[in-house]
Amino acid sequence: MSDIADTGREGEPDRSGERKSSSSGSSGVPKMAEGRIVRGTRPHDIAVHERKNWLIHLHYIRKDFETCKVLIGEMLQETEGMCEYAIYVLGLIKRQEGEISDSLELFQRAVTLNPNSSAAVKQVARSLFLLGRHKSALEAYNEALSLSPQEWEILHNMGVCCIYLKDYDQAVERLSEAVSLSPQSQSYVQLGRVHLLRGDLHKATEVYKTAVDHNPDSPELLTTLGLLYMELGETKKAFEALGSALTFDPSNARAILAAGAMIQDHGDYDVALSKYRVAAAVSPESPQLWNNIGMCLYGKGKHVAAISCLKRATYLAPFEWKILYNLGLVHLSLHHFASAYHFLRAAVGLYPQSGQLFMLLAVALAHWRMTMRIPCKVIRTALTP
Repeated sequence: MSDIADTGREGEPDRSGERKSSSSGSSGVPKMAEGRIVRGTRPHDIAVHERKNWLIHLHYIRKDFETCKVLIGEMLQETEGMCEYAIYVLGLIKRQEGEISDSLELFQRAVTLNPNSSAAVKQVARSLFLLGRHKSALEAYNEALSLSPQEWEILHNMGVCCIYLKDYDQAVERLSEAVSLSPQSQSYVQLGRVHLLRGDLHKATEVYKTAVDHNPDSPELLTTLGLLYMELGETKKAFEALGSALTFDPSNARAILAAGAMIQDHGDYDVALSKYRVAAAVSPESPQLWNNIGMCLYGKGKHVAAISCLKRATYLAPFEWKILYNLGLVHLSLHHFASAYHFLRAAVGLYPQSGQLFMLLAVALAHWRMTMRIPCKVIRTALTP
């Protein structure tokens, strides 16, 4: 899910030059005389700069961009660059092709031709956001809000810009306004994200509970809610949320991994491994998955298989200290003190705040010294950063 919301799929503007809006209920086709076709209207009565809008629209929604750009070039030549709709669609094409700066210039031209077009102003803001100019994007969204004050999409995007600017109070305010206008799941996700950035798990959980009430069949929301319950230590609620997520999407890797971890914590390794087998088919390159499989095998006493899985996990995520910690623990249990020291020392380098890591490192060094008769001077040198 992208951070910035875009109602009406990007690239389906209607032929009148305005984008479709979820709040307007437009079908994407411009209205004529309040739904009635005006009798006597002939093709030559249509303004010159709008004559090919329908054809540009047709090729655009078919993603025939090359033909679309040829038509746009003809229209701009005929109208001496005064066709707002052609410029607008060309901006969309340029952005989809990765030319963000060019798209920004085109949308700014469209705003110059029609300063009251909230759609064009929103696209200016979106291009600014994609360029990383979040403050300028926020100013552009403010301008769009003055043109369309009751549009949740603008408020949502303003909230996202505030998150990137680390103005969390303003982000909460804007996102709360957005969900009050339209309870969209993406707005709830961003609101929960703000509370997580603040370290407030309880408020984040409340936000996701409300989001699930409005979107009860969303496996992603249910999975995140389950993970938050796990962080709070509410195991029963977490299992219920994860179970609901798997009901709607039995192959959801995040939900399977979380549910398997809870089962694994209770020592039911065979059931956990059966869950992980399903997740491995969906997400075979997940380091967390292979880490958990490795520790399940370790719990069953299959140390060599556990080391193999953990080494695959550390290959996928070489800077994840928990995997290195587990490798050190397994080697320590096998009395491979040199290998245990190697992995635990790497884990300490990545996460020196853990006292347990230093404890296991000391155990490994103590046994290593006793086994190999290593002098204390060498031990002190090994512990020196």
